[in-house]
Amino acid sequence: MSWKSVWKQLGLVALFGLMLSWVVSCSSPSTDRGQQQSGTQEVEFWTMQLQPQFTDYFNQLIATFEQQNPSLKIRWVDVPWADMERKILTAVSAKTAPDVVNLNPNFASQLAQRNAWLDLDDKISAETRQQYLPNIWKASTLNGKSFGIPWYLTTRIAIYNTELFKQAGISTPPATFAELAQVAKQLKEKTGKYAFFTTVVPEDSAEVLESFVQMGVQLVDGEGKAAFNTPQGKAAFQYWVDLYTSNLMPKETLTEGHRYAIDLYQRGDTAILASGAEFLNTIAQNAPTIAQASATAPQVTGETGKKNVAVMNLVIPKDTDVPDAALKFALFVTNDANQLAFAKAANVLPSTVKALQDPYFTSEPANATPVDKARVVSAQQMQSAEVLIPAMKNVKRLQKVVYDNLQAAMLGQKTIDQAMNDAAQAWNRQL
Repeated sequence: MSWKSVWKQLGLVALFGLMLSWVVSCSSPSTDRGQQQSGTQEVEFWTMQLQPQFTDYFNQLIATFEQQNPSLKIRWVDVPWADMERKILTAVSAKTAPDVVNLNPNFASQLAQRNAWLDLDDKISAETRQQYLPNIWKASTLNGKSFGIPWYLTTRIAIYNTELFKQAGISTPPATFAELAQVAKQLKEKTGKYAFFTTVVPEDSAEVLESFVQMGVQLVDGEGKAAFNTPQGKAAFQYWVDLYTSNLMPKETLTEGHRYAIDLYQRGDTAILASGAEFLNTIAQNAPTIAQASATAPQVTGETGKKNVAVMNLVIPKDTDVPDAALKFALFVTNDANQLAFAKAANVLPSTVKALQDPYFTSEPANATPVDKARVVSAQQMQSAEVLIPAMKNVKRLQKVVYDNLQAAMLGQKTIDQAMNDAAQAWNRQL
């Protein structure tokens, strides 16, 4: 799996529940990996599936850091995406974890609950913190404490088929869910095509659950109990059920995942694809005619105006032998200049204010490609973007109980009220 998979949330492995209970309490003698006979200190740095595409970038980054800090050496370990959760759980429990590790806030927060990471609030000045987008920094906090440093970002945009819009007499892409429903109806009536595809398969995309937040729904309260069984929550359930029962969403919504959304768009069977800018290259390769007709717009949102963002961060285990050196390196990796360089290399977004203000993200070049245009659209969303699903234990379980009951309502097996309340009760029972 490539770096592009950052669009997907890390799922919690089945092993997680078992290992989490002893991940901090179990211990073995701490090894003094940080101290070297030569008088230098070694910082072990783990990333997720960034080799071989970015090997040259990181080798140069590390060489520059070591030049500037002769007493520090970086040992870079790239871990396959699918192995990271298991490996970091095992390493933290055995107190052999790396000194700096690349995770995402959703997974890292599970271990933050067990006090596994270094508390950064006393180690990073307010001035340094202000270099990062405030909403993005907040994603790596738990109970008011900072456990991670933001790194690179990705966000959804709306890729739309201008030819289908023209056939349906639609001049502008929808900006809100209310407008999306109108566009869906008009497209179906005029062209027989669906406006979009999204999934309510519990194990797949969180896009529908995120839409609840965008519509003003609070998912859980301060104690972690269900807070979505409210008038706003009912309206969100009703919105998706109405679209489905009105045949304005494909039946495969109940059975297929996000990959199917890409397939439908590439075939010209849907007019809007909610996805990352990098998929424009995929569409150009697989469906050049569709790519030629494609344009980009900000992602559809609700009355809150919130936009989704996926964050990758750097965390430092609290048991590291070299906390100061680890922090120095983590801040170097995520500084303005290095974030800008990596964002350009990887077609992602930086999490620092200054890097995001670079002309590369604020203005289209002459003869701009669709990817250039999409990059500017993506960057413009960052001021209102945030991680929409709060960090919490068993977040995938929350998605499952909501989606299972939403499906039941879509199929007419439950009323809206029953589906919403059953989902809330199911979530509260597992707390």
